[in-house]
Order: sequence, then structure tokens, then C-alpha cells
Amino acid sequence: MATLLYHLGRVAFRWRWFVTLLWVVVLGAVGFAAAKAPAAPDDGFTMPGIESQKAFDLLEQRFPGTAADGASARIVFVAPNGEKVTATENRAAIEHLVTEAGDGSQVASAVDPFTARAVSKDASTAYSTVTFKVKADDLTDTAKTHLERAIDTARDAGLTVEVGGDALAEKPAAGGSAEAIGIAIAALVLLITFGSLAAAGLPLLTAILGVGISMSAILALGTTFGLSETTGTLATMLGLACGIDYALFVVSRYREERAKGHAPREAAGLAAGTAGSAVVFAGLTVVIALAGLSVVGIPMLTKMGLAAAGAVLLAVLICLTLVPAVLGFWPNAVLSRRERRNQKNPKSNAKRGNGENAGSRWARVVVRHPVPVLMLGVVGLGAMATPALDLQLGMPGDEAKATSTTERRAYDDLAEGFGPGFNGPLTIVVDAKGATDAKAAVATIAKEIAATDGVVSVSPARFNQAGDTAVFAATPATSPTDEKTKDLVQKIRDERPGIESGTSGASFEVTGTTALNIDVAQKVQSALIPYLALVVGLAIVLLLLVFRSLLVPLKAALGFLLSVLAALGAVVAVFQEGHLASWLGVDQTGPIMSLMPIFLVGIVFGLAMDYEVFLVSRMREAYVHGDGPGQAIVSGFQHSARVVVAAALIMMAVFSGFIGAGESMIKMIGFGLAIAVLFDAFVVRMAIVPAVLSLLGHKAWYLPRWLDRILPGVDVEGEALSRKVPAPVTETPAPHLTPVP
Repeated sequence: MATLLYHLGRVAFRWRWFVTLLWVVVLGAVGFAAAKAPAAPDDGFTMPGIESQKAFDLLEQRFPGTAADGASARIVFVAPNGEKVTATENRAAIEHLVTEAGDGSQVASAVDPFTARAVSKDASTAYSTVTFKVKADDLTDTAKTHLERAIDTARDAGLTVEVGGDALAEKPAAGGSAEAIGIAIAALVLLITFGSLAAAGLPLLTAILGVGISMSAILALGTTFGLSETTGTLATMLGLACGIDYALFVVSRYREERAKGHAPREAAGLAAGTAGSAVVFAGLTVVIALAGLSVVGIPMLTKMGLAAAGAVLLAVLICLTLVPAVLGFWPNAVLSRRERRNQKNPKSNAKRGNGENAGSRWARVVVRHPVPVLMLGVVGLGAMATPALDLQLGMPGDEAKATSTTERRAYDDLAEGFGPGFNGPLTIVVDAKGATDAKAAVATIAKEIAATDGVVSVSPARFNQAGDTAVFAATPATSPTDEKTKDLVQKIRDERPGIESGTSGASFEVTGTTALNIDVAQKVQSALIPYLALVVGLAIVLLLLVFRSLLVPLKAALGFLLSVLAALGAVVAVFQEGHLASWLGVDQTGPIMSLMPIFLVGIVFGLAMDYEVFLVSRMREAYVHGDGPGQAIVSGFQHSARVVVAAALIMMAVFSGFIGAGESMIKMIGFGLAIAVLFDAFVVRMAIVPAVLSLLGHKAWYLPRWLDRILPGVDVEGEALSRKVPAPVTETPAPHLTPVP
């Protein structure tokens, strides 16, 4: 592996014009294809195999043309100063709004709250539901403006009017200026790490190029593979973060080889052969974690994972080819001023490169006191993981939005006027196709469900045109995210056989947003263990090839589990229990987003293995070249600690940008990923890993002979290169350094 990548780096350095032009052509071609491609479809959210999805599919089949996934706006009216919405002036204003809203070109229906009995018992609150023929993304500005004007007219009449639903809801931003600040911090970290604008800019430039190609490819292939802009969210985030990190490691190794006195082309080849080998295996671990998201069984998540895996593979290819090519144009520009001055005296520069630094000094402290460091790290992360025991999964809705939004105020007004369960009604779909008397069967089911403890009321049933399917709503007594609502859904389903036995052939299913969120949470929880087993198992095999050790891969996997559980505990503490929530702008606590554990495990596992490979591969390299176990740890930290710290800070900066978003779910993702990187890089990899390796000594690198014979040799540490590449000449100073042809 190392020899192959060594030659690839030298070729890319030699044919830099061709390699650079090739990537520019690829970007242009993919960009042109993206510009000419049809608009990306809305991939939606489907969950095959759960009851809520089956009921939703039945609705679309039996109620054709109703656009079950069309946009909607729930307009909530609150009478002023203790008045009632049924008062003459208030009623006239509401009816005028309903009439005006119903005249919209894309409106399917606008319900009058007075004829639909959508008025609270004390008559202080009423609501009207406006449904559209198209999805929210397809609503025209004219249709939105028409509805907004009607709402403003009602407000001018003295009513408090708030709007829920997705018709007028703003799309959540990924972080805005905060995300830009995160990228700026990443650039600053690179500048401080390298002390060179060129060295800081090169990783950013190549990472942005990779993200540009990835996103263009997703847009170009959107129609063919059913991809959308949502699919590229994860690809953008990881493509940028991994692209920067991978280029960072190669550039850092190039500077190190130059400091030893190697010529630019030779240094580029050695950087590609050693750091590039680590990049390949680090990238493969990320790809395994992302591709493994397909086992969850959510099509949208599968597409996001595969698209992000493609972006990471592209980042690896760019790192191995374009980075050495760009180094060929400006071989000295990536060096700091001190390093360029020291190029005149390679011997003294090499001696300086072998000195102590903060990384090696920290490693010596850990090697001398491994037990206290290990205990402190494990106990600390264990304590942070404790809140994860109370994890509640769900899908936060309008109740999790800021109180400054009209969606949140509409949610609160409905809860106050109609009860907390009104915001999450259960949709009961009755299939009476096999019943002898469809109406009687539906009436029986509605009566039994209405008598269930925890159900406040049921709405009148609505039949399809064929008269063989009906749908009605059951309103729970508790809010959509309350555990009692979850128990109610399960109770109704458990009692289903008894209810259906008295209907002469009819059956029913429970769906709706609340039931769907409950089903999704349960499916994700059941898929988490198989997913963990898959990615951890494959990664252990991969790390076994890299480090040729039994204990190092196991230690890496256990360290990851500790850090991800601590990160999940921190997310629960902030977003579910409310600790320090106000600092992050979290207005309402609640359940953790159902997909959050899967996202956290998949993304953080890949990044954690990145740090493991980059750090421990340098220890392995020193050990193979003759250092003892303790000294190998110190040598590995001496060469890699600063770069790993910089990489972790960059990741944290990029992820922290999402904390500035207005949406609670995006805040949660950004915070969870940033805190997970903090725990894994600085506690696990920089403290627990060296402590464990110090305690294990030579046993850390033990591999049975029979297994050693079976495993293919990949030579990540570049042992073959040490025999192949001659040592640099340091006795005579080089007069000047120019690009090597």
C-alpha cells in the first residue's frame, strides 16, 4: 500500500499540470451536468415496514387525488381581552378570512371552524385548516402572499392569529453566519498549525473542490437515483470536514519530510505513501460507517449515507492526487518562514525536527502515570454518559421551536384552548372492504376507541368515494411527545383483535404524525444494535489489517463506544433535561430526535477511527522501526498530536456552526457532533489510548503467527519505503529549492 501510494504521489507531483487540469475538467463536467439536470425531486420521508407507513399508503390508495402530503396551514384564532370568537365581529372576521383563503389558486379547501365544530368549549379559540393541492416546496409566492394578506386582515380586526403547518413555515437554515464563523475558525486553526497561508489554504481549497464535485454529482444524478438537496446535507458536512482533515495530514507529513532534508518530489511521495496510507484506511472506516446506515431501513437515511460515503471517497482521491500536484506548483510555499530559512541548513533542521514538543511532553506524562489518567478519563466519560439512560426518542415538532415563531405560538394556543393532545391527534384508518356493513363496522371501531382511557374525543368518520374505507381522528389527553401518548398508541394496537372481532371483517390501523414518530423511534432503537455490530465489526477487521494487532482494534472500538455514549448523555442533558439549554438558545426541551443516535454513531465512529488511525499509525511506525512501547507512544505523539488536535478543532468548528441554527433539531445535531469530537479526540485518543497502550506494553502489538500469515500485508507505516528510499543528504546545504520536474 505504502509503495503504491508513494509512486502515485510522485507521479501526481511530476504531472501536476495534467492532474490539476483533470480535476478542473471533472468539476466543470459535473457542474454542467448538474445545471442541465431536471429539478431534484422531494425524497420525502418513508419508513417501510411500520404500521404508520402502511396506513398512510392505504390512504393514498383508497383516497386518490386528495394529496395526503400536500401543504397545509392551521390558522389559530384567539379572541382579544376575554371576548369570544363567536362574537359577531370576531366571527365575521374569521369567516371572511376563510373565504379569502379558499380563493387561492393552489388551495384545495379552507374549513370554516364554526361549521366544523373547531371552536374551544370556552369559545376563546378557534382554528381553520387550509389545505393545498401541492407540497410546501411547490407553493408559489403568489399563493403564500394571498394567504398572508388574508391573515393580516383578520389581525387588523383585533384577533390574535397564528399559523402552524408547513405552508408558510420557513425552511430551517443550517447555521447561517455561525456556520461561516465555523469555517473561518477552521482556517485560523490551520494557519496557527502550519504558520503559512499557503499551507492553511491548501486543505480548504481541495476540500471545497471535493464538496463542489460531490454536490454537483448529487444534483446531476437526482432524477436517476431519486436524490434531492436534502440528500447532500450530510455529504456537504462530512465532505468538507474530512477533506480538510485528510489534506491536513498529508501536508503535515510533507513538511516533516522536507524538514528531514528530502527533495520536494520525494517528500510528496513519502507523504502520500505514509500519511496517504493512513488516509485511505481512515476514509474506509468512515465509508463503512456511512454505508452501514442502510441497515436501518429508512430510504432517505440510506441515500444520505451513501451520498456522504461517496463524498468521503472523493475526498480521499483528491487528497492522494490533487494535494501532491498542488505541492508541485509551490513546494516551498507550504513551509513556514522558519522552515524555509532552515532549508539552507538541512542538518540543523532535521535535528530541530527531532526535539521535544507539547505532544511528546504530554505523552511522557501519560506513560509515567497511565492508571490515574485512564481512571480519570473513563470515570469522567462514564459520568457524562449517565443521562443517556433516560433517553427518550421522538421527533420534536412546533413545540420545540422558538417562542418568537408563529408556529410555536399557534401550538401553544391550540394546547391551551383544546388540550395538550390536540396538537398530535391519532389518525385511525379503517379498511371495511371485507365487512358486511361498512358504516356499522366503522361506528363500532370509533365507539371502542373513544371509550379507551386516554382518548378525549374522536371526530366523525369520513368515507372514501367507494365507501369501503374510512378515516377519523382520535385526540389523546396528553401531548404528542408525552410517554403516556406512546403508551396509548400501544394500548389501542394491543386491543385491536378484540375490537375487530365485532366488526364482521373490518380492520384498522393507527397512523398520523404522532404515531409515525413513535413507530420511527421504535424502529431506530431496534436497528441501533445491529448497526453498531456491523460497523464496529467491519472496522475492527479493517484496523486489524492496519495495525496487525488484536488489542489495538478492540481498544479503539471500546473507546469509541465510551465517547459516543458520553456525547449522547450530553445531548440528553441539554436538549431533554434542559441543563444549560438557555446558553444554546433552546427554548423548549423534549425528546431527542429519533435519528440522532444513528447519526451520532455513524458519523462519530468514522471520525473517531480517523484520529485512531492517524495517531496510532505513527506509534506503530515508530515501534516497527525499533522504538520500545513507551518511546513509540511518545514518538507518535511528537509527530501527530498537534495535527490531530488541529483536525479535531476544525471538526468542532464546522459542526458548531450548526448550533447557531434556529431549528432545535439542527442545533441538536451540531452540538452532538461537536461534543462527541471533543470527547473522542481529547479524552479518548489523547488520554485513554496512550494510557492503555502504556499499560499493555509489547502486548499491545501482539498478533498470533498463524493470523499474521493469513492477513495480507498493507504496510501503512511505510516500512518498505524506509528500505526503498535513500536517506536524505544533510551534510551540504541546498542552494535553493524549485519545483522538481
